Amino acid sequence: MEISNVIESFSALAQETRLEAFRLLVRHEPEGLPAGEIARQLSVPHATMSAHLAVLTRAGLAASQRQGRSIIYRANLKHMQEAIRFLVRDCCGGHPEVCGPLGMSLSDCIPDQETR
Repeated sequence: MEISNVIESFSALAQETRLEAFRLLVRHEPEGLPAGEIARQLSVPHATMSAHLAVLTRAGLAASQRQGRSIIYRANLKHMQEAIRFLVRDCCGGHPEVCGPLGMSLSDCIPDQETR
């Protein structure tokens, strides 16, 4: 991932409504949510939410797909994973034990094989 992509991704999340929208989309993976439902749950006007979703989509953090009259948005978890990997790739400076606690803290986000 290029540094410009990482900057754009984290810039997109550096705004409260967009961060909350992304977190909401993550909670609704893999089904996604219609744009109107995202706006309703976050109490944001539809036109404003549309602009925020466009920023998240341009940054690669969300993807949209038309289903009938609705546009369904999903979080692009692979893109977020790549951005996080970019941040921590060199944090260890050749000493992986330094980043061990970070890796362990992220393991709480991964569902157990039994629950899949």
